[in-house]
Amino acid sequence: MSAGREVRDAVLSGYMAERGLKTTRQRTLIIDTFFEVGGHLSVEELWGRVRGRDTRVSVATVYRTMKLLAESGLVHAQNFGDGQARYEVAVGREHHDHLICTGCGAIVEFENDRIEALQEAVARRHGFQVRSHKMELYGLCRNCQRG
Repeated sequence: MSAGREVRDAVLSGYMAERGLKTTRQRTLIIDTFFEVGGHLSVEELWGRVRGRDTRVSVATVYRTMKLLAESGLVHAQNFGDGQARYEVAVGREHHDHLICTGCGAIVEFENDRIEALQEAVARRHGFQVRSHKMELYGLCRNCQRG
């Protein structure tokens, strides 16, 4: 088992134990599928993948499981302007920003130390203490520019 999975499982089991929640086969399938796929999945996209493994899993169970993962701090829910939450792994990841294609919906993660330093300098200049931030740049990916 990888160190990331050990941390994930420890956080999740502690969170569930505090709330008296049980580990179920369906919940485990949803969680394992999400972490195997990674990326920026909506509940419906994740449900489609999970149903490929077990058709008895309901979309409501996927919603509840993703809410549980978000509340535990293991995933972040993001909204990229299309009206639906997309989930990404939070635990064990460095801060990153996003490029979002308004044509095809592709999401590209990027990191840039110069941008981060500039944001910190702007905040300092204005006497502002940043607690968190996100940068999302919207436009057309290379493929959509051609089309």
